[in-house]
Amino acid sequence: MFRVDSLRKLQSGCMLFVDGKNVYYLTGFTGEGCLLVTPASAVIITDFRYVEQCERQAPECVLEQTTREKGRSAIIKKYLDDAGAKELYVETGILTVDAFRALSKDLEGITLNDMPPVLRDMRMVKSDEEIKAICKAAIISCDAFEALLKQIKPGMTEKYACAILEHEMRLRGSEGPAFDTIVASGVNGSLPHAVPSDKKIESGELVTFDFGASSMGYCSDMTRTVAVGRISYELNKIYDAVYTAHMMALEQVRPGVITKDLDTIAREYLEKRYPGAFGHSLGHGVGLNIHESPAVSTRGDTVLQKGHVITIEPGVYLKGLGGCRIEDTVIVTDTGFIDPYTVSKQLIVV
Repeated sequence: MFRVDSLRKLQSGCMLFVDGKNVYYLTGFTGEGCLLVTPASAVIITDFRYVEQCERQAPECVLEQTTREKGRSAIIKKYLDDAGAKELYVETGILTVDAFRALSKDLEGITLNDMPPVLRDMRMVKSDEEIKAICKAAIISCDAFEALLKQIKPGMTEKYACAILEHEMRLRGSEGPAFDTIVASGVNGSLPHAVPSDKKIESGELVTFDFGASSMGYCSDMTRTVAVGRISYELNKIYDAVYTAHMMALEQVRPGVITKDLDTIAREYLEKRYPGAFGHSLGHGVGLNIHESPAVSTRGDTVLQKGHVITIEPGVYLKGLGGCRIEDTVIVTDTGFIDPYTVSKQLIVV
C-alpha cells in the first residue's frame, strides 16, 4: 500500500496531505492525522488514539505523536527546516480558510502552494489490488440487492426498504454504505438524489435504488429501477429509453475514448425523446471516493485508459410522474471494459 516513493518520482518538494483518503492511498493508514512528505521522510502526524494503529498499518512511515507541548505545526516546521525547505505544497481544496491561515501563521517563512494534481492522476488509474476491492464491493451490492428484491412489497416505506438493503450489504461484508442510499418511489423518482422517506411504495410504481457497498475502503456504485406490479405504458417507455441510452454508451467504453463523447451518446438519445429530462452528468470516476476523476460529462476531456473506473448512469426525471436511472460501475481494460454487476438491467418486476 506504500505509494510515497511513486509519488516522489512524479512530484518533488515537500507535501502535506490532510485528506484522509489520500493519506490512506499513500500509506495504508486509516486513522486521523496528516502526512508530511519530504525528500527524505514520509511522516504521519497523529495523536495518542492512533499511535498503535499507525504502527500496524504504516510501518514504512515515520510516526510523530502530537502532545500538548508539541502540536502539528511544530512537527511540520522541524521537518521542513531539516529539509531546508522554503515551500510546502498543501491541499488547499481540503483545508478550511481558517486552517490555512493558521498554518500560514505557524509556518512563518514557508510559502504555501496549491497541491499539484499529481495524486489525483495517480488515483485515477487503479491497480489490480484496487480493482479487486471495487469488484468485491460490486458483488456485495448485487447479492444484497437480490436479497432485497425478495422482500419488496406494496406498503413498505422507502426508509424501510433502504434499511433492508443496507443491512443486507453489511451481512455480506460491506464496511458500510459507500454513500447515502437513494430510494425513490413513484413521483419521488423525479428527484435524482431523493432521500428515503416515509412514503409507502405502491403497486404500479417505478422505484429507483441507487446504492453501493464498500470494501477495503473502495466504493461500488449501482442503480436499478424496478417496477412494483404492472406499470403504465408511459413508465415502460421511460424505462426502455433509459436502458437503451445506458447500453449505447456502455458499449463504447474502451481505451482511447474521450469521456465527453460517452456523455454525448446517451444525452442526444434521451434529449430527442425527453427534452431537458436528463440534467446530470452521465457518470464519474469511482475509487476511495464515490465521486472522483475522471468526469464523464459534457466537459469531460479525459481519454480513457486501462485502469480507469467509471459509472454509466443515464436517467429521465419527469415531475409529477416519476423517473428512472440505470447505472453500473465499469473497469476499463486493454480492449474494452469489465462490468462486475450481475443484476439484470432489463426491467425487473416485483
